[in-house]
Amino acid sequence: MKTAIVHDWLVAYAGAERVLASLINVWPDAELYSVIDFLSSEDRAHLGGKKAKTTFIQNLPMARTHYQNYLPLMPLAIEQLDLSGYDLIISSSHAVAKGVICGPDQTHISYVHSPFRYAWDMQHQYLLEFGMSKGLKGKVARMFLHYLRMWDQRTAAGVDDFVANSHFISARIAKAYRRESTVIYPPVDTLGFTLQEIKQDYYVTASRMVPYKHMLMIIEAFAQMPDKHLVVIGDGPEMEKARAIYAPNVRLLGFQPFEVLFEHMRNAKAFVFAAEEDFGISPVEAQSCGTPVIAFGKGGALETVYGLDHPMPTGVLFAEQTIASLIAAVAEFEIARARISATACRANAERFSTDRFEREIKAFVDTCLASAHLTHHPVSIPEQALNQALAIVDHNPRVVPIKSA
Repeated sequence: MKTAIVHDWLVAYAGAERVLASLINVWPDAELYSVIDFLSSEDRAHLGGKKAKTTFIQNLPMARTHYQNYLPLMPLAIEQLDLSGYDLIISSSHAVAKGVICGPDQTHISYVHSPFRYAWDMQHQYLLEFGMSKGLKGKVARMFLHYLRMWDQRTAAGVDDFVANSHFISARIAKAYRRESTVIYPPVDTLGFTLQEIKQDYYVTASRMVPYKHMLMIIEAFAQMPDKHLVVIGDGPEMEKARAIYAPNVRLLGFQPFEVLFEHMRNAKAFVFAAEEDFGISPVEAQSCGTPVIAFGKGGALETVYGLDHPMPTGVLFAEQTIASLIAAVAEFEIARARISATACRANAERFSTDRFEREIKAFVDTCLASAHLTHHPVSIPEQALNQALAIVDHNPRVVPIKSA
């Protein structure tokens, strides 16, 4: 069986690429396709050294650094990939990968990190954050996103089976595509984040400094809690705004290598997470270290963090992305901290291990392939046996006849 794995774009090794790495580990002989591939040799090592076959966007000016400017061309580009020689196609998609063209004798399974966020329920938020909510740019952007939604919904018909990375995303798939999906949580390197039961007196948060992560809100909240210490790891467009906040109890470390992130995460009294994520790997990594999580109670966090209403809580969930709500959650955590054990956090995180993901995704794909085989090669009933069965029905009125095709 010839297998192809299709990914949106390869520019860095992040959450979606960890899923891709596991897919390649399960199907090591699969060919890899992507809109662009500019991975470093270090990141490519996670993919078994595989280099993707790419689209014409790979050769366009500044595609390496400004690839998102070519978003309007990506639906066209992904459709130009010739996958006609493959029996099984697995797409790892949060943008256009699921839009590859397949034939009726091919099985296409799409692992969806999210339907296109820019185009669906987060459209207004993105337009506002990128300064395109008004004016001519806003009108052009809205027209393009309208087209993109139609394309995204149409190409969903080419997918045989959808896999969602969380129940939150499964609901998005149902809303956007009117399709059912099976939830298989993404892989988290729980083996790489080891348990630490003795904690130090500080909180930690780690993320890119972009608006939807609400890192500034976290810093401003701790600025109002001068007796609480916060370590911030990460860099991005909002770093200068973060530095401008007067908060002597907050340390901004910027981008740090894994070793530094790991040490701070495993020794912190709690990990703070304010984004509404599709799944959210960082809170699971923190729990792998035995570190409780204080998280915004929406999106994937509801599935990865057990709140104080659970018999074995692993953190505190707050209801609103506001400074006041986060301050209240920190106070609640301080009171209830003794109820949250490091071992409970670790046990919860192990539900999302890499080994578990690879077993579940292989079993799901094998089941889909078996079903597709029966569809393409139905078992026929010999004519003599069919006539004998019909004769029995004719002589026994209590037997309900089955209509033959």
